[in-house]
Amino acid sequence: MVKTEKIKVKTKGNCDIVNITEQVISVVAQSGIGEGTVTVFNVGSTAGITTTEYEPGLVNYDIRAAFEKIAPREARYEHEETWHDDNGHSHVQAAVLGPSLSVPVVDGRLTLGTWQQIILVDFDTRPRTRTVICQMIGE
Repeated sequence: MVKTEKIKVKTKGNCDIVNITEQVISVVAQSGIGEGTVTVFNVGSTAGITTTEYEPGLVNYDIRAAFEKIAPREARYEHEETWHDDNGHSHVQAAVLGPSLSVPVVDGRLTLGTWQQIILVDFDTRPRTRTVICQMIGE
């Protein structure tokens, strides 16, 4: 069985980190899948999906600081020269993080660790409404 659902996520941009765990848990529960996997995929090239412990030190500082070191906002990007915009760093940061995550589903539940949450990180330079596709495969 394959079930696909969309989650809409409002973000603030500029490395906004949004905990989407509860939304993913909800769509998995509604799918009726007991055993399988869920792929959580961000539609777009300036945000990504991963897991972390959703706590203030990581969310408000550490993750942002790490991505700023990887692809600094103030650096020069050919993307910005091509399109005359300001989000070259956003594309690079999102490419490093990646757009998707697969999580096993066992007994109808995500197999996340005690302190592990699913997050969407929006690297773009403005607020957005993101579309996240959750595709459940299993029985």
